[in-house]
Amino acid sequence: MKLLLFGRSVLGNPLPVIKIGNGEKQVFYSSSFHANEWICSPIIMKFLADYCYCYVNNLPIFGINARNIFRYCTIYIMPMVNPDGVDLVTGEISSNSSIYFNSKLIASNYPNIPFPNGWKANIRGVDLKNFQPSSQSLVYV
Repeated sequence: MKLLLFGRSVLGNPLPVIKIGNGEKQVFYSSSFHANEWICSPIIMKFLADYCYCYVNNLPIFGINARNIFRYCTIYIMPMVNPDGVDLVTGEISSNSSIYFNSKLIASNYPNIPFPNGWKANIRGVDLKNFQPSSQSLVYV
């Protein structure tokens, strides 16, 4: 297993990726693109823990030998794509901060979506799941 750093979020939070396995077939799992779907991060980490347990104990996972998966596949797991948005939704960003205030200002354009618990975007209001990068917009995400 190897921990990689994909990059950093707008607020400087690390975006780790866990690499496990040595195989030619590559699989990428990610979660928490949408801030209000943060529960997916603990679920994907539970999968990783279960997989590691099965590997160490030479057990199958979902009917397939975990050691064979390791041998023939390389799995990349990015447990949280949008840590800033998740921090906003879960209350880690103070409601007295300028970050919170700016996010609330963005959210005021969408009055039918409850704030902050309905927030899906990153801290700049970009829905990362629907983001279509261009050479100019990459700088602003």
